[in-house]
Amino acid sequence: EAVESYREELKDEIDFWKFLQYKFYQQWGKLRTYANEQGISIIGDIPIYVALDSADVWTHPELFLLDEENLTPRKGAGVPPDAFSETGQLWGNPLYRWDVQEKTDFAWWKERMKASARLYDVVRIDHFIGVTQYYAIPAGSEDGKTGEWLKGPGKKLTDAINMVIGDTKIIAEDLGIFVPEVKELLEETGYPGMKIIEFAFSGDRFNEHLPHMYSPNSVVYGGTHDNETLLGGYGDITPEERHMVREYLWNFHDDEKGICRNMIRLVMGSVAGRCIIPIQDYLQLDNSARINQPSTLGTNWKWRLKEGQFGKELQKEMLTL
Repeated sequence: EAVESYREELKDEIDFWKFLQYKFYQQWGKLRTYANEQGISIIGDIPIYVALDSADVWTHPELFLLDEENLTPRKGAGVPPDAFSETGQLWGNPLYRWDVQEKTDFAWWKERMKASARLYDVVRIDHFIGVTQYYAIPAGSEDGKTGEWLKGPGKKLTDAINMVIGDTKIIAEDLGIFVPEVKELLEETGYPGMKIIEFAFSGDRFNEHLPHMYSPNSVVYGGTHDNETLLGGYGDITPEERHMVREYLWNFHDDEKGICRNMIRLVMGSVAGRCIIPIQDYLQLDNSARINQPSTLGTNWKWRLKEGQFGKELQKEMLTL
C-alpha cells in the first residue's frame, strides 16, 4: 500500500528517473557494442550483499534476515579481524535468509544475475567466500569481533546463477581467509579465482599468490581497489619480504620503480589466463594514488587519472608488455 500511494504521489519524479535509466541503458548498450566490436570485453562487479535502504530490501523483506516488526537487521554482514583491521569490518548489510531463497529456487538471485549479464561480458562476484560460508554479526555490535561463521548455499546458488547468465562469464573474488570449500566450488563450477601479486611475498614458497603456484584458470592482479599501489606496497613490507621480492625477480638492485615494472612483467608472463594491472602501477605511483582503504571513511574513491598522464610512451610500453 505504501509503495502504491507513493507511486501515485511521486509520479513525475519517478518518471524522470525512469527516463534517465532508459537513456543510460540506451547509451551503455551502444558503448558495450562498440567495445565488443573492438575485441574488448567489459568486466562488471556485483557485490554479494545489497544495502539495507535499497529497492531490493524494500520490495522483498522476506528474503532478508530482518526483525519482522520493524524490519531492522537481526544480524549484519562483515568480516572478522584481518590484515586490514584489528577489530574486523562491520559492513551493516542485511544477510540473506538462504532457506527462503532456496524455496523460491533463488528467483531473486537469478533476476539479479540476469540484470548484470545484460550489462557486462564478465561478472566478478565480490566476496565469493560468502557463497559457501558467511560471517554474521549480531545487531548492535560496534565492530566485527563478535560474529560467527554460518553455512551458505554453495553449489545450489552457483547452479541457479549458471542457468540464467548465458554467455556471460564469472570471476570469483575468493580472497580472504582460506576456505577449502571455496576452492572445491571453484573447481566444480570452473569459475576462475583471483591472485594478488602484492600478497605473494609473505610466508613460504607455497604461497598461492606466487606465480609458480598459479593455474591457467585464474585472474592475477597487481592489486585490487582495496590494496596499496605496487610502489606503496613495496615500501611498506619488511626488509625480509623486500629481499624475497628481489630474489624472485632475480633483481638485486633496490630500485623501487624498477621493481614495479618487473612485477608487472612477472605477472604478465605467468600462466594465469587474465591479468589486471591498475593504471596507477603502470604510472609507478605511490599510495597517494590508492583507491580505497577498507574500514575507513571519507578519503576513498577520490583518485582520478589526469589528462596527459596516459602518454604515448606509456602506451607503447603497455603494448610491448
